[in-house]
Amino acid sequence: MKTLYKRLAALLFAFGVSMSCGAASAVASEAALTVTEKGGDGQITAQHHFTLEDLQQMPRAGFDTATIWTSGVQQFAGVSLVHLLTTLELPTDGDGVLTARAINDYSVEIPLADAVEGGPIVAYERNGAVMSLRDKGPLWIVYPFDSDPAYQTEAIYSRSIWQLEEITVTK
Repeated sequence: MKTLYKRLAALLFAFGVSMSCGAASAVASEAALTVTEKGGDGQITAQHHFTLEDLQQMPRAGFDTATIWTSGVQQFAGVSLVHLLTTLELPTDGDGVLTARAINDYSVEIPLADAVEGGPIVAYERNGAVMSLRDKGPLWIVYPFDSDPAYQTEAIYSRSIWQLEEITVTK
C-alpha cells in the first residue's frame, strides 16, 4: 500500500510539473498588453495585442528610481510610453488622455502630455527580473520619480499603475 501511495504521489508530482511548464509557455505567448483605440464617438476603431516578447523586442528604456511602494532605489526596464504610442501612430500631444486599466479593473487616466522622452515607461522588469503578478507585474507604468521633482506629486503617483493589462486611447 505504501508503494502505491509513493507511485501515486510521484505521478501527481510529475503531472503538476508538466502542467506548470505548459502553463508558463502558454502565459509567455498570451497577450500581456492590449492597446485599444477609440474614436470620438467611443467606438473601438482598432485593438493591438502585445505579448511580453513583443514588448521586449521594442527599444528598451529604463531608469533607476525610488518609489513610494518599494524599499530603496529600484531599476526598471521596459518600453517608453511615448515609443509605444508612436509605434501605433497614436497621438502623444494635445490635451487628450489615455485610460490605463489593471487586471483587477482599477483604472487611471494619464494625460497624453505625459508620454514624453525620458518620461514614464511600461516596465516589464524590475531589478533585472521579469515581474510576477504578485510583484506588481507583469507590467507597471512607472515614472522616473527621482529625475524631476515634478514627478513627485500625488497626481503622478496615482498614474503609476501596476498589473497593467490595457491602455485605451480615445482619438
